[in-house]
Amino acid sequence: MATARQRIWGWYFFDWASQPYNTLLLTFIFGPYFAEVARAHYAGLGMAPEAAAAEAQAVWGYGQTVAGVIIALLAPILGAVADGSGRRMVWIWVFSACYVLGAWGLWFLMPTAPALTLAIASFGLGLIGMEFATIFTNSLMPSLAAHDEMGKISGSGFAFGYAGGVLSLIVMLALFAENGATGKTLIGLDPILGLDASLREGTRAVGPFTAIWYIVFMLPFFFWVKEPRLDGPKRSLGQSLADLGRLLKTLPSRQSLFAYLMSSMFYRDSLNALYGFGGVYASGVLGWSVTQIGVFGIIGAVAGALATWIGGRIDALRGPKPVIVGSVWVLIVVCAVIVGMSRDQIFGLPLAPGSSLPDLVMYGCGILIGAAGGTVQAASRTMMVFHTTPERATEAFGLFALSGKATAFIAPFAIAVASDLSGSQRIGVAPLIGLFLIALILLVWVKPNGEQATR
Repeated sequence: MATARQRIWGWYFFDWASQPYNTLLLTFIFGPYFAEVARAHYAGLGMAPEAAAAEAQAVWGYGQTVAGVIIALLAPILGAVADGSGRRMVWIWVFSACYVLGAWGLWFLMPTAPALTLAIASFGLGLIGMEFATIFTNSLMPSLAAHDEMGKISGSGFAFGYAGGVLSLIVMLALFAENGATGKTLIGLDPILGLDASLREGTRAVGPFTAIWYIVFMLPFFFWVKEPRLDGPKRSLGQSLADLGRLLKTLPSRQSLFAYLMSSMFYRDSLNALYGFGGVYASGVLGWSVTQIGVFGIIGAVAGALATWIGGRIDALRGPKPVIVGSVWVLIVVCAVIVGMSRDQIFGLPLAPGSSLPDLVMYGCGILIGAAGGTVQAASRTMMVFHTTPERATEAFGLFALSGKATAFIAPFAIAVASDLSGSQRIGVAPLIGLFLIALILLVWVKPNGEQATR
C-alpha cells in the first residue's frame, strides 16, 4: 500500500505528465507550427501576409472555442456523476485515452497541403482529455493532506509540472524540432530517429512525443494514487444531477464562491488564451522560428517553476487571494506591452531597423507570463479547495472547470474576431486586458479563506 508521501508524489506526477500538452502543443511547438503552416496555406490562396497571419490566428481561436464549449457543458455534469458514484479513477483512464489519441493525431499536419481541420479536431480531442482528467485529479487533492498544507501541495505540484514541461521542451528542441530554414535542431543536429526535416517530421513528432511522455509518467499516479473511500450511500445519476441543480441554484446566495467562480471565468480563460496565442503572436508579429519560440518557452517555464514553488509558500502563509490578485495585475501589464509592440515600434516609439529590443521585451514577457501564470493557477486550485469538502470535491472542481470554460470561447473568440476585423495580430490580443480587469473587480467579493471558518 502506498504511503501518504507516495500518494502526494503520485498526484504530483499528473502535473508532470500532462504539462507538455500546454508547453509543447498549445504554446511553444505545435501552436506556432500550426500558425506557420496555416499562414503559408492562406498566403498561397492569395491573401496578403498580415491577413494570412490573422486568419491563421482566427482559425486556431475558433478551434479552441469549440473545445471550450464542450468542456463547459460537460464538466459539472461529469463531476456530479463521479461524486455520486464515488468513482473517479475510471474517468481519469477514459480521458487519458482522449489525451493520448488527440496528441498523437497532430503528427498528420503536413507542411504542404495541410489537413487543418484534422489538426484542429485532434488538438481539441486531446485538450478535452487533458481538461477533464485534470478535473478528476484535482478533486483528489483534499484527500491528500491536512487543510493547511493545500497551498504548498498545489504550488509544489504546479512547480513539478513546470519542471516536466521544461525538460520535455529541451528534449524536443535539442533532438527533434527542426528550424524551418536550416533543418537542424537547436543544437545543430538533424532530427533523431531518421526523421525527415524537409517534411517537418521532427516538429510533427511533438504529438507522438507528448502522448508517450504522458503514458510513461502517469504510471506513478496510477500505482500510488487510489480511489478515496466514499462516505455514505452512492447516488444515482438522477440524484447526482438533481444535487448539481440544487447547487447551481444556491450559488448566488454563496457570495464568496459565486464571485470566485465568476472571476475565475475571466482570468483563467484569458490566461489560457495568452498561452494559446503567445507563440502564434511571436511567430506572426516578430517572425520568430519554432526554435526561438521554444527558447522563449524554456525561459518562461523555468520562471514559472520557481515562481510557483515560491507562490505556494506565500499561499500557505497569506492565503491564495493575494497571490491571485498580484498575478492578474502582472498579466495585465504583459498584455498591454504585447499590444503596444511590433517589430519596428514600442508604444509608438520607432525603433531602428533590425533592433533586437522587441525580442528582449518579448523574452521578458515570457518570464512574467510563466511566473504569473503558474502562481495564479496553483493559488486558484487552493482557493477552490477552500470552497468545498472532500465528499463533493469532483462536483466542485467540475464547477471550477465550468468557470474556466463557460466563457472559454469568449477570449479566443474575441481574439479571433478582433484579429479578423483589424487584420492585426497585435490588436487581436487587446480584449484580454478588459477580461482580466473584470476578474479583478469580481475578486473584491471573494473571502480570503473561502467558505472555511479558519485557516
